[in-house]
Amino acid sequence: MEFVLYFSLAFLLITTMIFIRNQFDFPSLRAVRYANEKENTPLVSILIPARNEVDNIEKAIRCSLEQDYIYTEVIVLDDQSTDGTREKVQDMAREYDKLRYESGIEKPSDWLGKPWACHQLSKKATGDLFLFVDADVWFEPTTVSKVVSEMKFADMLTVWPEQKVVSFWEKMIIPMIYHTLFTLLPAKYVERDPRWMPGKLRSIFSEQFAAACGQFIAINRKAYEVIGGHRAVKARIVEDVELAKAAKRNKLKLRMYHGAAQIHCRMYTSQREIWNGLRKNFFIGFDKNVLLFLFMALLHIAVFMVPFFTIPYAFITGKYFMLWVSVICVLLILMQRWLLDYKFSWNPVISLLHPVSVFWFQLLGLRCLTDHFTGMKATWKGREVSE
Repeated sequence: MEFVLYFSLAFLLITTMIFIRNQFDFPSLRAVRYANEKENTPLVSILIPARNEVDNIEKAIRCSLEQDYIYTEVIVLDDQSTDGTREKVQDMAREYDKLRYESGIEKPSDWLGKPWACHQLSKKATGDLFLFVDADVWFEPTTVSKVVSEMKFADMLTVWPEQKVVSFWEKMIIPMIYHTLFTLLPAKYVERDPRWMPGKLRSIFSEQFAAACGQFIAINRKAYEVIGGHRAVKARIVEDVELAKAAKRNKLKLRMYHGAAQIHCRMYTSQREIWNGLRKNFFIGFDKNVLLFLFMALLHIAVFMVPFFTIPYAFITGKYFMLWVSVICVLLILMQRWLLDYKFSWNPVISLLHPVSVFWFQLLGLRCLTDHFTGMKATWKGREVSE
């Protein structure tokens, strides 16, 4: 047990260093300054794929139309919705000249739903800059201006929105995704390769540092064509990360931001939605590597669950050195969580239940492994999803 705690402490010290560095290297889009230029401004195509998004689509459209950057077109593609999304968008298109409604056509068998919808949107767009935005995302009026300003220095830009969490399970699970992002991925290496790594290793591992959030991706037309657009990732569930890998593979400039107080999203509204939404891509995120998947599960149990239980054990048995190591581990975990809670306006009390959230992911992992070995497929918005 002592060895597990020492390992946990070492791991947490490393992730804390990454976390601290990301406070400086993972910039906020809100902090970007821009000038309202009148000339040499690209037309931005705001592209929104929508499937059964009747409760979200109006907010996404209105914020897209209310930008202070005027050189925009907004195109919404209805991906064969059955809940009134089509009618909602059509009504709004009659009201706003800048808004165009497109009806999606049947998905080919070798395409997944979202890449196919985004591919259709790219064919309808006339802008020099594509901005792919999920239908459950909304953003502040200065967002497109800030993106255009930063795209002068990049070929592709992605933003991780500020996630709005309302229900208990949203508060328990969604922040865990950002905790992993901020503690395991040095954000600077998304933009450039690690200079400390030998040249040959750098070229091998460069793509492993690629990351993107498909909820908000901007890419200029030329770069989109160079990487093959969404056709190049047509059968990939985590198509956003694959686009980022393609960008790095083609030596394109990639930039990544967080969207606290600037770009907002409510991914899911219930525990059932969270389970089904993450079930389709959790195992895929590990490239279906069973050994790596199991190793990471054991790692998370050891690091994020064991210290919480060894505190009362060490106190009762009088093992005070073990007690202090356990306390330090727990404090490091909570420090990371609470700083993220502050950044993204989440309830810090929920972070005290961190081990419960980790256990939830272990159950999800078992479900994903069962799917993998039995051939079962996850379902999302009425479609089977598999890769």
